[in-house]
Amino acid sequence: MTISMKRTALTLGLTSALGIAVGVIGTPVLNAQQEDTVLLKTELAEIEGKEGTMSIHPDIAPGATSGKHSHPGDQFVYVLEGSGTLEVEGKSPVSLEPGVTYYVAPQQVHEVKNASEAAPLKGVGVLIAEKGQPLVVPAK
Repeated sequence: MTISMKRTALTLGLTSALGIAVGVIGTPVLNAQQEDTVLLKTELAEIEGKEGTMSIHPDIAPGATSGKHSHPGDQFVYVLEGSGTLEVEGKSPVSLEPGVTYYVAPQQVHEVKNASEAAPLKGVGVLIAEKGQPLVVPAK
């Protein structure tokens, strides 16, 4: 094997290792930065200044988390697929699996963790908040 071939093999090996490391380390961060897919957003007829938003939450990859965050209003979630935990500051963790529903109060910091090593965690939610507010607010 020539020196040039050895350098090429070393460069490919290091590039592959770096790509794998960035993928493993970056998955939780990238997952937390994805946005909800909004299915419906509408003003609420009987509640002045409020709007309801129904959305599909970004998939949380196996072993990843949503990152700590809150919402500016009342959030209701239905778990579609996967398994994991909901961790709300000051409360005991809640196990998540398909069919489980949960509620998060306004400005309550929480994080969702995917416990699976193979399947993403998926959910759909409804947020009722003041008109014009963001869906998610990252925790400081």
